[in-house]
Amino acid sequence: MTELAISHALGPARPLGLAMRRGLAEKCPNCGKGRLFYAYLKVVPNCESCGEDLSHQRSDDAPPYLTMLIVGHFVVAGILAFEAFWSDLPTALVVAVWCTIAVVASLALLPRIKGAMVGYQWALRMHGFDPNNRD
Repeated sequence: MTELAISHALGPARPLGLAMRRGLAEKCPNCGKGRLFYAYLKVVPNCESCGEDLSHQRSDDAPPYLTMLIVGHFVVAGILAFEAFWSDLPTALVVAVWCTIAVVASLALLPRIKGAMVGYQWALRMHGFDPNNRD
């Protein structure tokens, strides 16, 4: 079966990059207009704008893992650079500043990464997002 035949069998194309960018913006991966979350990390069951069923998403542990990976890399690099240039500051102050930065960055990044994961699942028709295969 050719790629064109497969895409016609599955339905209209769902661009992966666009769906993930819409998720990063916390918008519906289908239309880009409706809100993706009704609470901090609670995904709406259906898009308020286009009606797309988003209840199939199963992002599980991927968003927290990716958030820790990203935040951990720049926080550790920042601590090392900070220590190289301003080693005379009190350790308690350095710890307080970098812990605050890590918490704020994690809280800001987590819903955006979860939105991108929902967009990823929607674009690839995973976990029931394929109308022809509701598993």
